[in-house]
Amino acid sequence: MTKIGKDLAAPVSRRKVLLAGAGLVGGVALPTGLIMPALAANHPALGTYPEGSSGPSVFVGITVPRTGTYAAQGEDLIKGYELAIAHLNAGDELMHKISPHIKKGVLGKTVTYGIADSAAKPNIAVQNFEKFVSNNKAIMVTGCVSSAEAVANNKVADREKVIYLPGISGSNDTTGKDCVRYSFRECFYGQTAAAATAPVLIKALGNGKKVAYLTPDYTYGHTVQKSMEDYLKKGGWTTATDQVSPLGTTDFSSYLLNVANSGADVVVNINFGRDAVLSTKQAKQFGILDKMTLMVPYNTPFLAQEVGAETMQGVLAATDYWWTLEDTYPLAKMFNTAFRAKYGYYPEWGAETAYMQVAMWADAIERAGTFYPPDVVKAYEAGAKLQSMVGEVYFRAADHQLVRPVIVQRGKKPSAMKNPDDFYEIVEIVPGKGLMQAPDAFGCKMGSYT
Repeated sequence: MTKIGKDLAAPVSRRKVLLAGAGLVGGVALPTGLIMPALAANHPALGTYPEGSSGPSVFVGITVPRTGTYAAQGEDLIKGYELAIAHLNAGDELMHKISPHIKKGVLGKTVTYGIADSAAKPNIAVQNFEKFVSNNKAIMVTGCVSSAEAVANNKVADREKVIYLPGISGSNDTTGKDCVRYSFRECFYGQTAAAATAPVLIKALGNGKKVAYLTPDYTYGHTVQKSMEDYLKKGGWTTATDQVSPLGTTDFSSYLLNVANSGADVVVNINFGRDAVLSTKQAKQFGILDKMTLMVPYNTPFLAQEVGAETMQGVLAATDYWWTLEDTYPLAKMFNTAFRAKYGYYPEWGAETAYMQVAMWADAIERAGTFYPPDVVKAYEAGAKLQSMVGEVYFRAADHQLVRPVIVQRGKKPSAMKNPDDFYEIVEIVPGKGLMQAPDAFGCKMGSYT
């Protein structure tokens, strides 16, 4: 039997009705044919709606690795989520700068949350997701550091009709062949990383170089490697070897021996988390980095701190965010200040991604005027322009990927660092729109809303 739900905390003001009648809410023009969700007070039960939003608070589930090779990056995400939720409930100025629609809480309801350890394993991530839905009636689940987690959670989100927001996920598949209607990705990914960095790398080193890849053996590693290979071909670069290792490898000696004997000029290290730290340290110990140029297409938060500025100097990398962007973007300055006040150090990009995911989710709900999942999805898909720590951003409706710049950075010499956290200089801020492939290039086909 179909239940009829109603958003008790989503009153429709007279002003809002008048704006809706004019095709405007908050000054944003709505696409032709888009239903005005604020006027649709009643909806059939779907997912955790209306049960999950019927009280004075709503629950968000956070599933991230707190153990294993991606544990440090999982903890980094948690810091961003917790700061964002605190700011959301307090009606902080930074939230309001990102979206003028955001007030206190979401549609007047306090946001509560729970955290579960995924250990970067898809089966555990899926179990966490399902528990948040069944036990807590979560209206949104977020988090991951492995793209294998992201694509597994995508499937649960679409089945349960509960919105899922990946944390760190660099695979082309997440919003490609594994895209779903109920998932939205904030961060950059393999194809955009390659499109942003390959021209800089070719310009710096010249044409016709040979490349050795260090690739983790799952969807993230394979798609990033393929994208780098495709874009470096434009400079006549060829692959000398592709050393594929299991996630969680601690001894890279056999892979590095093959790299050392490959005749490569450049080693592209796609490993992430602890795997990136260990493989880079061991490559340095093997003497490989004295003979080959290191490049990192998907820079791991905390990598420079772990391996040292001496190793990272001159290394070209791509990232979602670096704290010195505060010199360019006012919101980055506000975010850095708030983060440092709470945690005592400059934020890495995982924390920034987590913060923005929560803010953009709240914005979508406020614009939808309801917690009814299909209307929230449509609010995301309307492509509203928002301010962020890296300038104006918006989601593409066709694949639910955020259009945002990729930051190209280069490791500084230790003598050039102005403070202990000053590991990188910003080489280029590459706008996202010109970098991104066509939405269907990686096989994205969206499912239904209900």
